[in-house]
Amino acid sequence: MFVSCLALCAFASLLAWFWLLLFRGGYWRCDQLLTDRDPEPADWPNIVAVIPARDEVKSIHRAVMSLLNQPYPSSLHIIVVDDNSSDGTADVVAALDDERVEVISGKPLPEMWAGKMWAVAQGVEYAAAKFPRTPYLLLTDADLEHGQDTLSLLVAKAEKGQLDLVSLMVRLRCETLWEALLVPPFVYFFQKLFPFPWVNKPRHKTVAAAGGCMLVRWTALRRVGGISRIRDRVIDDCALAAAIKPGGSIWLGLSETSHSLRGYDQLGGIWDMVARTAFVQLKRSNLLVVLSTIGMMFLYLGPPIVLVLGLLHTDLPAIVFGAAAWSVMAVSIVPTIKLYGMNAAFSVFLPISAALYTAMTISSAWRDHRGKGGAWKGRNYSA
Repeated sequence: MFVSCLALCAFASLLAWFWLLLFRGGYWRCDQLLTDRDPEPADWPNIVAVIPARDEVKSIHRAVMSLLNQPYPSSLHIIVVDDNSSDGTADVVAALDDERVEVISGKPLPEMWAGKMWAVAQGVEYAAAKFPRTPYLLLTDADLEHGQDTLSLLVAKAEKGQLDLVSLMVRLRCETLWEALLVPPFVYFFQKLFPFPWVNKPRHKTVAAAGGCMLVRWTALRRVGGISRIRDRVIDDCALAAAIKPGGSIWLGLSETSHSLRGYDQLGGIWDMVARTAFVQLKRSNLLVVLSTIGMMFLYLGPPIVLVLGLLHTDLPAIVFGAAAWSVMAVSIVPTIKLYGMNAAFSVFLPISAALYTAMTISSAWRDHRGKGGAWKGRNYSA
């Protein structure tokens, strides 16, 4: 009976994997890329970029310069909101001495606001007063270095599709062993949770965005009530997409040239990054944590475990189905791994990555229950 149950579990996992690959929007293909396929608009619109920055002295110079060096055919102004930094972030920006860049000092954080959203709101308010006729806002992070033609590609995409929100999941750093093990799976899981092709269909209910790089149409932001609409959201990018999509189209894609400057040399850095928002993503529901843990174990840990037990018990059906499910699982992440320029052989470690992310999710719930959830740069956003 034990042997037959092993084979049955592996077979069920294999069927689940085929269903995911065939009916989950083709999330695994990594084919929603920001490229130069879109025609150039007849008139290039002006853009104002808003960058919230809190203790980003190590990256802010490269982030701002990557925008200033863009060969964008129209006007670009950059507003850096110094969110009460203590490391001289504002001084680095001021030293650029470029009339296209301004740095404003952030006010103290009021109640019921997330720190990043408060900084963004101040930047948006300043931009609205100084550049009232600018049709687009670029909301971007202080730790991103944009590819050479990112602005032009974003605008061309928005203008062609009359999109209200175009967001870009930039390449995360993938240099250390921990990053190689966990970064491509992070991107893979995000695509699986929010299949990009579904996000990009105007009538599909799936909504998501990547907050590091978002080009937003001014009229759409005003229509949904501005940044104050999402003032208390820790996962602010998806919240903004959820507000905008019912009244307009959005697009979410992957970048091959823009990349994050933030690195994670140790496991703890990635762990804290995921644990900060995982429980919020599950709507702070203990039941959803339990169900997601069971689901992750069934899909990702089940096949290799069944394969090993099948070998120990000489159960040929369990061996075949376990190996098949593990193989299909591994194949599904290969496009994401290749996007990061890594060897496809890394795909076999997906069960280990999944186990770690499951542990991070459980840790996120535990931290939240202890009143330490959502902590980021000295601020705490527990419910």
